[in-house]
Amino acid sequence: MLSILVLTVTLGAVLFTLISNQTLNRQYQLRALGIAVTVAQMPAVVTALGSGDAGHSIQAIATRVQTEAQPDYVVVTDRNGVRYSHPNPDLIGRTLEEPVAVLDGQNHVGTDQGSLGASVNAKAPIRAADGTVIGQVSVGILETVENTEVAQQIWVIAGYSVVVLLISASGSLVLGRRIKRVTFDLEPAEIASLLQEREALLHGIREAMIGVDDGGRVTVINEEARRLLRLEGSSILGEPLEDLLPVGRLRDLLTGQLDGTDQVVITDDALLVVNRMPVNLAGRSIGAVVTLRDRTEVEALVRDLRSLRGLIEALRAQEHEYANRLHVVDGLLEMGDVEQARRFVSKISDTSRSLGEGLRGRVEPPELAALLLAKITVAAEQDVQITVTEDSRLDQTTASHQSLLTIVGNLLDNAVDALANTPEPRVVTIQFDDADGVFIAVRDNGPGVPAHSLEKVLVDGYSTKEARPGMRRGIGLALVSRIVRRAAGTLDVFPGPGGHFEVWLPADSQATSPNDEDTP
Repeated sequence: MLSILVLTVTLGAVLFTLISNQTLNRQYQLRALGIAVTVAQMPAVVTALGSGDAGHSIQAIATRVQTEAQPDYVVVTDRNGVRYSHPNPDLIGRTLEEPVAVLDGQNHVGTDQGSLGASVNAKAPIRAADGTVIGQVSVGILETVENTEVAQQIWVIAGYSVVVLLISASGSLVLGRRIKRVTFDLEPAEIASLLQEREALLHGIREAMIGVDDGGRVTVINEEARRLLRLEGSSILGEPLEDLLPVGRLRDLLTGQLDGTDQVVITDDALLVVNRMPVNLAGRSIGAVVTLRDRTEVEALVRDLRSLRGLIEALRAQEHEYANRLHVVDGLLEMGDVEQARRFVSKISDTSRSLGEGLRGRVEPPELAALLLAKITVAAEQDVQITVTEDSRLDQTTASHQSLLTIVGNLLDNAVDALANTPEPRVVTIQFDDADGVFIAVRDNGPGVPAHSLEKVLVDGYSTKEARPGMRRGIGLALVSRIVRRAAGTLDVFPGPGGHFEVWLPADSQATSPNDEDTP
């Protein structure tokens, strides 16, 4: 910048000097021409020249003009070039070395190499009463006088240029320091390299990433973030993040109104894990970076594994129970009481068959009946009794079976978990009704949901229970709420004591069923 400033100011000073010289030279020419025209039109000069200047009045007039107007010489000649006035009296009466220039009747200006030296010269014709040119007036200003004034102007220009350079240099230094401070002492090549690395990092990772400044405006965003948040268009950059997202927990987390690490958010399409980290550079806050990880598939696998583990626990419980019963049968046979062994086996068979047939008689979808049987068995291991009400009825419906499994599985799991560490009896009842759509009601005799938490309990990430390793809390009811909302149904939560949840799905909810990742 300093080099550019020095070059431009120097070129400007030279150009201004040349223009000033030309202007000053033209001004001196016009000044000399004005004096020459004035003298040529003096009646005394015209009369004296016409009569041969017997009284030598022309020299006196020229001397007076030279004194008052301050040209370096005023020379009056006749049309033959004979001088009638001159600063050097010895040259009066002598003829000019060059021809008379004004015989054409025109004024002439230029530079003249006269007897006194080079000068800016102007010549004007002297006309008689009839208009005939009878002589000329030559007025000159020596170039030494002009050069003196030019030198003064050059010093002024040089001084001005030096002041401009000093101011410009100071400004460039201040600007350079500010730019250095803003860019954290990075050179342009380093900034370009950082930009390339940032673009490669943003678009080369599968995690969604959003950068915001201290004002909450989006500065960077990659394609994965656009996809997960459904943000399209190039007008996103520079916009406040809160203006781009609907009101809700996701916006609160992304804008920093809610904090915490690995916060879970459920959208209409995905389960996201959100982290928002402030960014400080050189002791200054420059905004925050928000990362979003799509954990829909992973969470679905975790919940599938949990369901499988529940089934394994149910089989283990049944294995343990039936092993005890086999020991009883073996003991009866060893004692020779065959009839008693037969009655015992028949009783066991009737009990198991009646439980399964009872569920299938009231709950027709086989997947849901199998889920209920597994949940009943696993809950029994925890001294919790799950009962399907006698008036329950659920035939094959148009509702998505996967949705029903998710809703029933999560509501029963929450009810069983709520009864942990509560005194016996621990009872959970579930009721089905398909008279108008699908109605599901789950009740337990636990503490229930406090009245002040009725709205919070359906928010993703909210939970009053301690987290378990490998399992995220606050998702089950949020999943149920999402499924119900997308199916255009209703989910009602009633305050305790005693847990009470009611779900209603319309008969045509198949069209709005959730994705397959919604697992119980």
